[in-house]
Amino acid sequence: MVAESTLGEAAAAIVARPPLVALTGAGISAESGIPTFRSPGGLWEKFDPAVYASIEAFRRDPAKYWSIRGEFIRNLDAYRPNPGHLALAELEAAGLLRHLITQNIDGLHQKAGSRSVTELHGNLREIFCLACRRRYLAPRIPPGTPPRCDCGGVLKPNTVLFGEALPPAALERALREAAGCGCLLVVGTSALVQPAASLPSIAREHGAWVIEVNLERSAAAAELFLEGPAGVVLPQLAARVLAEREKAPR
Repeated sequence: MVAESTLGEAAAAIVARPPLVALTGAGISAESGIPTFRSPGGLWEKFDPAVYASIEAFRRDPAKYWSIRGEFIRNLDAYRPNPGHLALAELEAAGLLRHLITQNIDGLHQKAGSRSVTELHGNLREIFCLACRRRYLAPRIPPGTPPRCDCGGVLKPNTVLFGEALPPAALERALREAAGCGCLLVVGTSALVQPAASLPSIAREHGAWVIEVNLERSAAAAELFLEGPAGVVLPQLAARVLAEREKAPR
């Protein structure tokens, strides 16, 4: 449980040092039942990503990727945002969170109501044909392993596989937001996977505070660490931030 004094210090910093930007990772979505990749028991412990999730492997044998991800993608609508996602959306709606950068591909932030979102690694909502570029929206995609477009081309989720570059516009926006924030709220990420791992350092180099919400400290080297599940800590933090704003001079 996070100490009240730590919650208060974090809330005061967020109100005193705008704008607030958030960076989220797999930890926040794990609380909604989304399978993780790198944590103990995660997907990449069971399946070698070089074999199942690199762009080279996908082009060579897309059935391998779809054999481990197809059912999840087709059932994406079954997953719901948790209180952590909702708390971030509440902060945005209150004008306290300027932008949200996520490494997640599940779309739960948007389901929670967040509007200003950069998806660094793409998303599973959009599926496109590698041949004709026609787009489908999950879960309404053709059957098959791999599923194929009407033109016969293989379908691929609009996500970044190993060996692919990040979408340039998404990366540029993330770097700009990190450099321009007063506080960076880092939630549920190991801060080990580049380029997202560099965002806390970029924020700090430009004078921002880094506040981390996680089950354990990551490599983010935060000024303030709030230990616990995002679904528990973020609603508490959001409530304190809203209360702190009411006390601030107008």
